[in-house]
Amino acid sequence: MNHDKYINSVNLNQNTNFPYLVLNVINGNSYPRNPGFRVMHWHEDIQFIYVLDGKIDVVTLESRTVLHKGDGFFINKNVVHLVDKTDACHYNSFIFPDYFLRFYLGSPAEQIVSQVIGLKDFPVFPIVNVKEHIAVLNTLRKLSSLEHNKTTLYPYEVLSTLSVLWLEFCRAVQIFENEAHKKNSQITNRMAIFLQYIELHYPEDVTLESLAESANVSKSECLRCFKTTLQTTPYKYLIEYRLFKAADLLKNTDRLIENIASEVGFHHVSHFGKCFREKTGFSPSEYRENFYFMLKQ
Repeated sequence: MNHDKYINSVNLNQNTNFPYLVLNVINGNSYPRNPGFRVMHWHEDIQFIYVLDGKIDVVTLESRTVLHKGDGFFINKNVVHLVDKTDACHYNSFIFPDYFLRFYLGSPAEQIVSQVIGLKDFPVFPIVNVKEHIAVLNTLRKLSSLEHNKTTLYPYEVLSTLSVLWLEFCRAVQIFENEAHKKNSQITNRMAIFLQYIELHYPEDVTLESLAESANVSKSECLRCFKTTLQTTPYKYLIEYRLFKAADLLKNTDRLIENIASEVGFHHVSHFGKCFREKTGFSPSEYRENFYFMLKQ
């Protein structure tokens, strides 16, 4: 799959000496702020999720999984996905490079990790409240608790806990004994075309008809594909994408807000402001001011 079609949600700590990122997501708002998680995206790192309250949907191009309080989830590196809240919810997302698990160059652990990481036939795995998964869930819960009780040993506590997590995870899924199941790729291919079309044409007047024509399907089939994979409509996804691009421009340029609105495809700045506030809780100007304030801290 050509990942240039999708957003690479970069680990905010990737250039530090400890590239371990924990997103604390409450009712759809991420702390620290990470706008890319609102649209289909992928990571160069691996990701585990633990649901602290409520429920969420984890969506890929091929599947949709509902998770409830106490459930967990694994997302392999390079897997295009979206975490969508379905209710009031609170979850932690743990994102880190796979070399955390390899110990040292030439380690026997390298081979074990390599059998899982990046495996196309093992993109995701739900971790639910069954006997075989309890140890994994307990370890995810411990990772969450470490965020509230940080000591000088925090990095070492995290690394040792991640090693335990990986060991218990491999035991739970029995990855080395199970055969991977092939997925139906037709809807995946169509969604790839749709999302690429939106990425290339989002500033323009994208219509359902033009989107459907990009994959040579009917308008009803286009709607079905979005409903099946993302549980949304093409229009709603287009708005989400435009808002993501606008947030990036607000942070990284000093362009006028009305110019940004027009540049990302909104014809009326009032409509842009309304949509932006609904998604972020801030007006565009407040969002920009808050970002600059955080940079000065």
